[in-house]
Amino acid sequence: MRRLVATLCILILVALANLAWWAYANRPVKVADWKGPIGGVAFSAFQRDQSPFDASFPTPEQLEADLVVLSRITNRVRAYTSTENPTLPDLAQKHGLKLTAGAWLDQRLDHNRLELDTLIRAARSHKAIERVIVGNEAILRGDLTPGQLIPYLDRARRALKVPVSTAEPWHVWLKHPEMAKHVDFIAVHLLPYWEGLPRRNAIKDVIARYEQLEKAFPGKPIVVGEVGWPSNGDRFKFATPTVADQARFLREFFNVAKGRKIDYYVMEAFDQPWKMQGEGRVGAYWGMYDAERQPKFALTGPVTDDPTWPFKALASILIALLPAAWFLLRFHRFRFAGRLFFALLIQGSAALLVWSIGVPFEFYLDAFDWAMLGLLLPAQLAILGILLINGFEFTEVIWRPTWLRGFASKSAPEGAALPKVSIHLACANEPPEMVILTLDSLATLDYPDFEVLVVDNNTAKEEVWKPVEAHCAKLGARFRFFHLNPWPGFKAGALNFALKETAPDASIIAAVDSDYAVDPQWLRRFVPHFLDDPKVAVVQAPQAHRDYEHNAFRNICNWEYEGFFRIGMHHRNERNAIIQHGTMTLVRREPLERTGGWAEWCICEDAELGLRLMHEGLETRYLDEAVGRGLTPADFAAYKSQRYRWAFGAMQIMKRHFGWLIKPGPLTAGQRFHFLTGWFSWFADALHLVFTFMAVLWTLGMITERDVFTLPLGLFLFPVLAFFIAKAVFGIVLYRVRVPCSWRDTLGAAMASMALSHSIALGIFKGLGAKKGEFVRTAKSRRLRKKPSVWLVVREETLIFIALMLSIIAMIDVWGLDYLETRLWVCILGAQSLPYLSAMITAMVAARSGEASG
Repeated sequence: MRRLVATLCILILVALANLAWWAYANRPVKVADWKGPIGGVAFSAFQRDQSPFDASFPTPEQLEADLVVLSRITNRVRAYTSTENPTLPDLAQKHGLKLTAGAWLDQRLDHNRLELDTLIRAARSHKAIERVIVGNEAILRGDLTPGQLIPYLDRARRALKVPVSTAEPWHVWLKHPEMAKHVDFIAVHLLPYWEGLPRRNAIKDVIARYEQLEKAFPGKPIVVGEVGWPSNGDRFKFATPTVADQARFLREFFNVAKGRKIDYYVMEAFDQPWKMQGEGRVGAYWGMYDAERQPKFALTGPVTDDPTWPFKALASILIALLPAAWFLLRFHRFRFAGRLFFALLIQGSAALLVWSIGVPFEFYLDAFDWAMLGLLLPAQLAILGILLINGFEFTEVIWRPTWLRGFASKSAPEGAALPKVSIHLACANEPPEMVILTLDSLATLDYPDFEVLVVDNNTAKEEVWKPVEAHCAKLGARFRFFHLNPWPGFKAGALNFALKETAPDASIIAAVDSDYAVDPQWLRRFVPHFLDDPKVAVVQAPQAHRDYEHNAFRNICNWEYEGFFRIGMHHRNERNAIIQHGTMTLVRREPLERTGGWAEWCICEDAELGLRLMHEGLETRYLDEAVGRGLTPADFAAYKSQRYRWAFGAMQIMKRHFGWLIKPGPLTAGQRFHFLTGWFSWFADALHLVFTFMAVLWTLGMITERDVFTLPLGLFLFPVLAFFIAKAVFGIVLYRVRVPCSWRDTLGAAMASMALSHSIALGIFKGLGAKKGEFVRTAKSRRLRKKPSVWLVVREETLIFIALMLSIIAMIDVWGLDYLETRLWVCILGAQSLPYLSAMITAMVAARSGEASG
């Protein structure tokens, strides 16, 4: 009962927090009310899927339906063309609307003649036409010069009795004052958004420009042909298009215009998606009504950007409810703070998902936009998945009262017979002095019955393997040496050979790497775990390291490894889902042989074996006691090749055993969860590489083709940056809680981890595509071949880093940092560069530290 009450309390708290967030993000804005008709409205009748560019025009029925809508808010409309909608004057007259008719002029002389002829005929025959505007921003666009435009104006004035003008922005009228002599009134466009002004200064700017024209053209009537503010689209300098800003601007302007008796037409009646082609994204969103002919805001009362937010808040609560409730009941043993934290994380993810799904319905998207959204939405789902996976690990490690499965070694019951252990050591082209040290440590084992089989495979030079053979002979009958050349199967092939040569009475197989100094108590403290449960198939010790303290590169490598063995392995051990690694591991012989031995098709044969034994329903145990210490990779090339091999091998395992991992069966849900999600962070590295290339290409597009490529909306960029920050915070906090190292070591480990991102990404992609991989030994103490060049090791990372830096410089140079979206984009490019910068720094640290341990 207490569990249910606690779960209900947390769910209520989380739901209230979600509602509070949605309410805060959509808090209503108080705006001056407007009552009465609007002075006039600029009118383009194109429907959502219509465009003059593809000769798709509104029907008379659609025109009339639009005029019926507009007749409810105004009695005056302005049109821009006469030939496209010849029925408009009749329909306007039918619905009691006064019409300012227009003739669209451009560089096509025949078209201009037809437009003007049609306009003159319509104005002569329709009383609804109260004035005409010949040409709309033709000078601004550069289609006509004042000298070319004036004859059209003069002809219209001679032919008509109604007032005639042309429409241009305020600065064009001031630049060409001679045009005022050829018009009956000044038709001016005052659009402070295109001045880049913040909305709070917009009305003042409109009035200032209006007064400027009054002084420049005294006695000449002024009609504001376009005045407005967009509701959506891209920021322009300091001008931000939102529904609330549009409502505030227009309602304030209506009141000011009434007081100053300003004649105006609102820009515009209905959203026109086709205008994105010439004006960018914002061109579609100037209407008081959207493209579906629904009003965007009321003319009285408070205004909010998203009036549907209560439904979205409710939807996000319902989406999060079941997974949050399941988590709270399933993991009720976690502390209250941990359960609340992860439930909030689930709720936040659901809210972001609902918001992401709703975004397309707030925009008019073309095929290109939908294609980009098709890429971004799955990527955002992947980001949320990775965040939840990391968040669950964070929650369990930080807020679990105790671990359910312990890590301690044990002593055998008094008088119990300890089974014989066969220790297998595979080596290939290893420095003989390093292998001899390992053999000497094995010779000191405090255990009654064991043997050591050393299998050297494919070492060509006798001076490398002969000393090891001689040392085995020196150590006595327990040590047997085998030299195989040639021999297939890499390390797995050598271990399978050793398995065939194992003493018949040995029931436990131990594998140890050739660089490990083993604790004498290893077997005595770990083997007893096989005695109390016949289902125990693997007993695994952590990888640990020695001789790293006085070598900067080896030091950061050591602490990078420690994170997995102090955090990840504990987390996985809770559900019997550890990663078996091929050193300091004990395996029960019978299931090892029965299931086929070590997998020679896989270059991560150890992890594959662990999964295979779990699939048999057997148990694996992780004992967090360092009973052997090896060497970290000798240099950055070795470090990279090792992690590349692990990523490649993980993909081999996933492809071969994918059915095991997705279908209920012998593997438990917890085991399937850990093996799938354990690779998600590596998939994140692969996605990082993809997004880096996409970001560089997109930046190039924004620099060279600004009409096509625009800045991504800030609402898309904030979640990406939040993911980077959250992932970094999770990692650092876990290190500080679980890994006994200094802040300097923590940051060094973080740098080393990021430095491997590119190698992991390549391993993932090649592992998914290739059938076979090559097992490359990791150089530990010294290289027997020529050491690779420092910069050759990181040439790809360096080139990518340079590309990102050039992208940042170009963005700042071309776009500046005035826009919030630009700053966010530059931050994302900078965040994407960190792994490549880390690789370069780590390579330099490795080069300066040298190969030597100690």
